[in-house]
This record gives sequence, structure tokens and C-alpha cells, in this order.
Amino acid sequence: MYKKSLFTYVKDWVKNGVNKVRLSRASSHQEIIIGGQLAVIVVCALLIGHLSMEVVEVSSTYGNRELPIYSVGITEKKIAISFDAAWGAEDFNQIMEVLDKHQVKTTFFMTGEWVEKYPECVKTLVEKGHDLGNHSASHPDMTKLSKEKQKEQILKVHNAVKELTGYEMELFRPPYGAYSNEVIRTCYELNYYPIQWDVDTLYIKVMTF
Repeated sequence: MYKKSLFTYVKDWVKNGVNKVRLSRASSHQEIIIGGQLAVIVVCALLIGHLSMEVVEVSSTYGNRELPIYSVGITEKKIAISFDAAWGAEDFNQIMEVLDKHQVKTTFFMTGEWVEKYPECVKTLVEKGHDLGNHSASHPDMTKLSKEKQKEQILKVHNAVKELTGYEMELFRPPYGAYSNEVIRTCYELNYYPIQWDVDTLYIKVMTF
């Protein structure tokens, strides 16, 4: 079970000077599913028990295309779990109970609207040692915004969370997973790491076991 947060691994990844992103394609999956309004996304799906994996390494650019971080190459059998918090919080307490029970730390990518509506949840995440990630102010397609508007979407949430908790976020997940070279560059200019995912719990709807 995953004991560290995603941010810990991203920081280790950068600290060690790794300049490659590991993209993983799983041939079978084993997941813990927690239903509700918070979308669960598994990042760094690397060898869960008997999980069979095919791993492909690519550089952080492909041709002229800038790439975000999909997963982090490690030798340990661990996964990183993240949540996209953009809608409700009906299952928040239940999720906290499950994570506490298994001593799991995760990353919550939050929109500005979610932060504004559920400030106590944000504070709870910090108190429990989870990572906070930026998911934009209003969940737009970042690729359709000007660079100035992209920065506004990121900074508005950043400043709100910092004012509320003192926490300095450094991870950004673009809404819908939509990114462009400009979006990636904007992230780095604001001292953010652009984060995607490589396994989504929604896949369970189309997978055959």
C-alpha cells in the first residue's frame, strides 16, 4: 500500500536528476474503488502485487510536444493515489476514514470553487498530512485560454489555499487532462509541476477481467 504522497516522489524524482517520464500500460488491474463525487485517479501504477506491466520510457518532450508527468519511475512496488476535487464532498469523511485506516497519504487536486465551498475539508487534508494540488479556479479547458488567463486560473487557487492554510501548492493537474506546450510552460513558470495520471478508476467501466 502507498505510504507516501505523490509530491514526495515527484520531489525525489527531480532531486535525483531524472529527466525521463515513465509511462505505464497495464495489462491487468487491481484497484480499491471509493465511490462518490470525488474522482479517484491512480498515478504511478507500478506493480501492484501480481500486476503485469509493460513500461515505456520517453523523454519529457516528444518531438516538439512538451509532456507533463504521468508517473514516476521507482523500483518499489507502490502506487500513488490522487483525487480530483471539483464537485461535491458527500463522501469526504468516508474517504478520510479509509485512508486513515490504511495509513495512506494521497494528493487532492482541488478547484478554486471546491476550496471556497469546502474550506474545512481543505484544512483537514493539511492536518492529516495529505498533499494539496491545484486543479484550476473554475475547471476550464486550459488550452483554450490565453497565457494570462492560464496564470490567473492557477494563481487564484494557489493564493486562496495559501491564505486558508499556509500551504504552498506545487502540483497542477489541468482539467480534463487537456494540455498544450503553453500550458506546460506556464506551470513551470509559476513553479508548478504539471501532473497527469496513467490509470483512472473510470477505466473499470470498460475493462474486462
